[in-house]
Amino acid sequence: MPIEITFYTNPMSRGQIARWMLEEVGQPYEMVVLDYESGIKSADYLAINPMGKVPAIVHAGKTVTECAAICAYLADAFPAAGLAPSTNSRADYYRWLFFAAGPVESAVTNKALGFIVPEGRERMAGYGTFDHAIDALERAVSGPAWICGDQFTAADVYVGSQIDWGLGFGTIPSRPTFEAYAARLRERPAYKRQKELDGALIAQMHKPS
Repeated sequence: MPIEITFYTNPMSRGQIARWMLEEVGQPYEMVVLDYESGIKSADYLAINPMGKVPAIVHAGKTVTECAAICAYLADAFPAAGLAPSTNSRADYYRWLFFAAGPVESAVTNKALGFIVPEGRERMAGYGTFDHAIDALERAVSGPAWICGDQFTAADVYVGSQIDWGLGFGTIPSRPTFEAYAARLRERPAYKRQKELDGALIAQMHKPS
């Protein structure tokens, strides 16, 4: 099977989300690991992503950045993997995928940076308050299986990564609903492969020279 995907990443980044999605898709890919000191700010990489951030993928000559976009793109590019609902059943899929990429990401980042929305200015923030965003996020994963019912989708990769990461670093509060959802995610073979692959790269990076 020819390699059509180039994956630009650093294992200590949101590249772990894109890697997990690539492993779910099951297509071969070429990996390019970029360091933070020079690689992601090099002229060659800035031509791919002017933000100088990872991850990014190039598939059949087309560049995709932003983790949520990468997840949605790969689900559509490789439909045989079954990672997107049918087009007439995508309400929850789009709703929660973009909710996690927008309000949740902003709420979690702002809180981690010590920024609190001033009282009475919640409408300007988009996500209202951190607690409002987290309560809504809990609703997305409150079912017994996945965001779109019985079908695991790209939305679970992205939303699940946010929750899994947040629980591990304490940026998302531990709640029974979140813990149960994360436990289901961690049993997926593609999740385990991603952790093994990126864990090995991180260990190599920290190995004394």
